[in-house]
Amino acid sequence: MIFKGVGDQRPYPQHGLTQASWGKIAPAQVRLNSLITTQKQLNLETLLAEDSTFYGDLFPHVVRYRGQLYLEDGVHRALRTALQGRAVMYARVLNLDALAPSLLEGN
Repeated sequence: MIFKGVGDQRPYPQHGLTQASWGKIAPAQVRLNSLITTQKQLNLETLLAEDSTFYGDLFPHVVRYRGQLYLEDGVHRALRTALQGRAVMYARVLNLDALAPSLLEGN
């Protein structure tokens, strides 16, 4: 199996990061088999949207929440990595576990 799990939603609270905010997070290595996707299907419309990582950020977006890593954006890049026979890729990881709970309340 390529990913740890395949989900169809984001189980974490809204974080409100913009593409510019994501760009400030330094990329880190992430193992593909530690990721849980937040979408079951690769939607071509989403893939080609202006704010998709396809045209914008070169690194997938991953959210750490309650000890799990969720692949929020960039599943196409993760699949390409797997097809190239690699088990690790670089991604921007937002660590919601490190944020104070009060910052996430109401989301």
